[in-house]
Amino acid sequence: MFWFLLITMVVVVAAVTLAVIGGGDSEVLPEVAPEQLVDPLPVSRPVDRADVEALRLPVGLRGYRMAEVDDVLVRLGAELAERDARIAELEEALTGASATRAEGAERAGEEGAA
Repeated sequence: MFWFLLITMVVVVAAVTLAVIGGGDSEVLPEVAPEQLVDPLPVSRPVDRADVEALRLPVGLRGYRMAEVDDVLVRLGAELAERDARIAELEEALTGASATRAEGAERAGEEGAA
């Protein structure tokens, strides 16, 4: 019985040692390529709601890949700033057009009264 336990222990230790060392030139686990965005945000047109909803950021070892998240946030921030500037420009033009129309109506009223 003693010899059986001794031989079993030697076989288990040898198997664990081979598993830890890797058993030669073959790799225990193959290298995996890092995940990349499958369908990144479109470059040729502005980003819309469907693009943001369909966006799936790749997950790394400890969560989302910071570089990918930073790129998406920078892109979305730039597009939102551009849209805000365009909205402000259009609101200013609308206010100017309304003021011009009001001045025209006042002049027409003054000319009609005179």
